[in-house]
Amino acid sequence: MDPQHNRKKTGRELLRTIKYALVAASAGVIQIGTFTLLNELLHWDYWVSYLIALVLSVLWNFTLNRRYTFQSASDVKKAMLLVFLYYLVFTPLSTWLEDFLADTCGWNEYLVTGSNMLINFVTEFLYPRFFVFRDTLDTTDLAEKKRRADRAS
Repeated sequence: MDPQHNRKKTGRELLRTIKYALVAASAGVIQIGTFTLLNELLHWDYWVSYLIALVLSVLWNFTLNRRYTFQSASDVKKAMLLVFLYYLVFTPLSTWLEDFLADTCGWNEYLVTGSNMLINFVTEFLYPRFFVFRDTLDTTDLAEKKRRADRAS
C-alpha cells in the first residue's frame, strides 16, 4: 500500500479518536451534571440518578458521534438499535455494579461513577467504530466535502 495513503488513514483515525474524546467529554459533563443535580439537590436514589444521567449522556453522545466523529449516513434507527443493544447489557451491569459499590460497599459515588464512565468511554468508542458504523464510516455529506477538499489541494 502507498505510504502516503497509510499516513492519511492514520491521521483520519487519530482525528476521529480526538473528536470522539471531545464529544465523550461533553457527554461526561452532561452525565455528571445531571447525576449531581438528581443525587445532591433532589436526593433521588443513587441508581435512579445514575440511570437518568446515563440515558441523557448516551443520547447526546450517539447523536454527535454519529454525525461528526464517525460521519455515518447509516440508518439512524438501525444504528440506535445496535447502540441500544450495547446498553441493554452495559446499563444493568453498570447500574448493579455502581449501586453495589456505592450503596453496599460504601465507595464514594463520584469515584464509582467516574470509573464506570472510563469503562464506558473505551467500550463505547470500540463498539460503534468496529461494529455499529464499520461499513458506513465517512459516508455523510460532511465526509464527502472533506474528500473533495483533500483532492483539490
